[in-house]
Amino acid sequence: METQSENRKMNVKRLVVKVGTSSLIYPNGKMNLGTIDQLAFVLSTLCGQGKEVILVSSGAIGVGLNALRLTERPTNISEQQALASIGQSKLITLFNQRFDHYNQAIGQLLLTHDVFDFPTSKQHVLDTFDKLLSMHIVPIVNENDSVAVDELDHKTKFGDNDQLSAIVAMRTDADLLVMLSDTEGFYDANPMTHDDAKLISTIHTITDDTYAVAGGKGSRYGTGGMITKLRAAEMMLNDNKEMVLASGADPAIILDILAGKPLGTWFTPERKGAVKNG
Repeated sequence: METQSENRKMNVKRLVVKVGTSSLIYPNGKMNLGTIDQLAFVLSTLCGQGKEVILVSSGAIGVGLNALRLTERPTNISEQQALASIGQSKLITLFNQRFDHYNQAIGQLLLTHDVFDFPTSKQHVLDTFDKLLSMHIVPIVNENDSVAVDELDHKTKFGDNDQLSAIVAMRTDADLLVMLSDTEGFYDANPMTHDDAKLISTIHTITDDTYAVAGGKGSRYGTGGMITKLRAAEMMLNDNKEMVLASGADPAIILDILAGKPLGTWFTPERKGAVKNG
């Protein structure tokens, strides 16, 4: 892990942004309309600059809970899938409304793991991504929670949208994945229990020690789940790609990240001749 800040040279043409449920929904279950509007504004601005933008959004079940005025997430799978169906339709309607306000068209892709496992379906979905982006349309991606199951011999579920966002970024050959979360980035200790925890600016390699800082594989700290974010970052690094983990409180941070400001944690393959600050 690298604690010093490095010059971030961001030459991004194609960008994947992942936003988590905690950024879209308040702890009381109400929709965070301000963040959703700002996200639409920022991504529409980037499209206006000629960038190709893909949004991977969680939140379908949370929106479904809000729509039915439920306070607790059910444990029954079929009930969760029903909530996802209700919530996804409302979520995409809201996104469409806010993006349309900024004169930006969107499309929706609901994916399951087997779409990428089979060559024909994978090519079809990649063709769809390419066509939407060539038409200056923002694809909004989510896992198809209403049909995704994880059975013994038929794996369709990604497991989490952190992993999904990394897979989308790799398969579409995006230049950068920006993962917006309820944390400022990756720390050298759990910031919820260590007041002296320091934000790590740059990480080149993810090791067992990195996972240990987050509490070990399979554990979580923070509501977003740091382990799943590290797994996504590891996938990106193994594919020689970059990811930035940053706070989703204000989506305008995306513009600052692309401007090269040292915000959040930058996961980037180590390159010869990198210039360090500090």
